[in-house]
Amino acid sequence: MEFKDYYDILGVKPESSEAEIKAAYRKLARKYHPDRNKEAGAEDKFKAANEAQEVLLDKEKRRAYDQLRAGGYRAGDQFRPPPDWGQEFHWSGDGAGAGGDAGFSDFFESLFARAGANRGGGAYRQPPRRGQDVRARIGIDLALAYSGGKTRVSLQDPMRGERTLEVTIPAGIESGKTIRLAGQGSHGPAGSGDLLLEVEIRDSAGFHLDGRDVRNTLAVAPWEAALGAKVPVPTLGGAVTLNIPAGSQSGRTLRLKGRGLPGAVAGDQLVTLEIRLPTAASEADKAAYAALRDAFPGFDPRP
Repeated sequence: MEFKDYYDILGVKPESSEAEIKAAYRKLARKYHPDRNKEAGAEDKFKAANEAQEVLLDKEKRRAYDQLRAGGYRAGDQFRPPPDWGQEFHWSGDGAGAGGDAGFSDFFESLFARAGANRGGGAYRQPPRRGQDVRARIGIDLALAYSGGKTRVSLQDPMRGERTLEVTIPAGIESGKTIRLAGQGSHGPAGSGDLLLEVEIRDSAGFHLDGRDVRNTLAVAPWEAALGAKVPVPTLGGAVTLNIPAGSQSGRTLRLKGRGLPGAVAGDQLVTLEIRLPTAASEADKAAYAALRDAFPGFDPRP
């Protein structure tokens, strides 16, 4: 078995800080990540960098490794752990194998996985680490939040490059809720983390979201408001008929039950009336307005 020089693998010096080691690892991980680099040997270099940072970013493992390296071992030297290896060190873990799924080498196993077994469990093998979860935000139209469906989202991933993913939006989802895409987060030796998409709903087509209720404004004619009428009103699920009570004023809000976001308890649609006046473009139009004025001599719009 050959000795591995983890400092050489990452291209850092033995006195390098934790921040320098992290930066070197990220650079190599981006360069050799299997999702980005399909060249022969790239995956092996990615795994080697992963193993090196596993040791050098763990204070106890690094201290033990540095002590061993101080004995004169260099990369490629034939190596066998000393009989008393690891007696004074205690790296944490739950006993799960670091090799196998993690892809760590026999060299790593001989130092950090088997030491515990050699002395009756005083140390443990580091369990394979899954990649980190990644959080991002996705903006969707209110119409899609209402009906549900599929949309595509593009992500700039420092490890995997630019990616486009298809996301299923459940009907009735609210702003601030999270959609989890398993395995689409950062890559790790024991598998990738998840991608967590926080939903942000945008107003669309004249509709505004208020909790689970949906608000919109409906223009009505003066005679519809004064006399009452049945008029079509748009909803996110299609047009329906709205009953406007006689004597309605601008700003009055009417409720359509269950026409908001769907769910166990569906929201409502709140329709605010806005009276629109016809333009007095001709002498006949002006005469009609004058007649209306004369018909209500005591009306004061500013009481």
